[in-house]
Parts: sequence; structure tokens; C-alpha cells
Amino acid sequence: MTAAGDGPWLDDAAGRLVRPFTVSNGRTRPTVALDLMSQVMATGTSPLGYLGPEHAQALDLCRAPVPVAQVAGHLKLPVAVTKVLLSDLVDCGALTTKPPALHHNPTDRALLEAVLDGLRRQL
Repeated sequence: MTAAGDGPWLDDAAGRLVRPFTVSNGRTRPTVALDLMSQVMATGTSPLGYLGPEHAQALDLCRAPVPVAQVAGHLKLPVAVTKVLLSDLVDCGALTTKPPALHHNPTDRALLEAVLDGLRRQL
């Protein structure tokens, strides 16, 4: 018996029927540098060749810009596996990626001092 909306990959009693790294053919490293907040978005280009159902699900989730962490959550897969799937889609031209937008300078002195003050208050 499958949970509603999870398809044939999950079973209420047995759990996941396919091990997560089977989905990525045992690969643990993506070919594209992605972090949790990297934004991915479908390009509209159909991938050539066969990709697994998880690839199709990931591509469907990326119709609008979405962070890698959110895709992993929706797919119910480890982030490492999700990054491999997404990098496959980037490699075949079906997805585009960009680093997260930073709204501040990460070396901004005021920000670093505020973090330091917060840490001192915790000690």
C-alpha cells in the first residue's frame, strides 16, 4: 500500500522501496557545484535520452526558481542524491542554476560584529 501522492516508491509498512542512492546509480557527487540554497529552474528544453522518474519529478518542481533544499524536501530524498539528479538535468540542458542572491556583503563589519555580540551573549 502506498502513501497518498508518494507513488510506487514508498510503502506504508516497508518504507522506501528503492534505496536513495540507487536513484543516482550510486553516484554521490554532482557534476555541477550546488549548495542548499542554489536556485534551479527549468529551461524548457526536454532532456534527451532516458532519465528516471525522480528526474522528471525534479524537473516538474523547477518550473519556477526553487532552492535545492526545497527540491530535496519535495522528493523526500537526501540532499546529496538530489544534487546528483539536478546536476544531471543541468548537464543535459533541462535546468539552469545560479547561486543564491546575497542581499548583504558577507564580510560586512557591522554584520560580523552583530554576530559576535550575539555569540558573547550566549556565553
